[in-house]
Amino acid sequence: MIRAARPGDAAEIAGIWNRVIRETVATFTTLEKTEADLARAIGNGLPFLVAEEGGAVAGFVTAFQFRGGPGYAHTFEHSIHVADGARGRGLGRALMAEVEAALRAQGAHSLFAGVSGENTDGVAFHAAIGYREVARLPQVGWKFGRWHDLVLMQKIL
Repeated sequence: MIRAARPGDAAEIAGIWNRVIRETVATFTTLEKTEADLARAIGNGLPFLVAEEGGAVAGFVTAFQFRGGPGYAHTFEHSIHVADGARGRGLGRALMAEVEAALRAQGAHSLFAGVSGENTDGVAFHAAIGYREVARLPQVGWKFGRWHDLVLMQKIL
């Protein structure tokens, strides 16, 4: 089931997100998410959705303005992560369909995915749901002692 995230989901969301931060280059940050920060982000007026299975959070998606300023008010970026044991069951697709619909309802025009060049599954996932690669930024992310490319993928909503 896809539903709006609640502040009480923050611990489970942090568990999923922080594993990605610690162990992968799916995100270039090394700063782990705190429950307090996530609880504040939930309900900030922008979509923050979870996939729930068996009463537990199995994945999430959140969206935020692509860049600051009023000129970018209709352009967003998203973060999506599905727990390791929940992949391959369509949760990512369902989360993306819901966040795209929520953003459209708020007047969004364009949605970006910033995907690590090494994350070929992430690139393939976004391509399969209608995103196209619009830029590849070489060596812009530093993590695990090496440089990483960032692939920008876009979907016009």
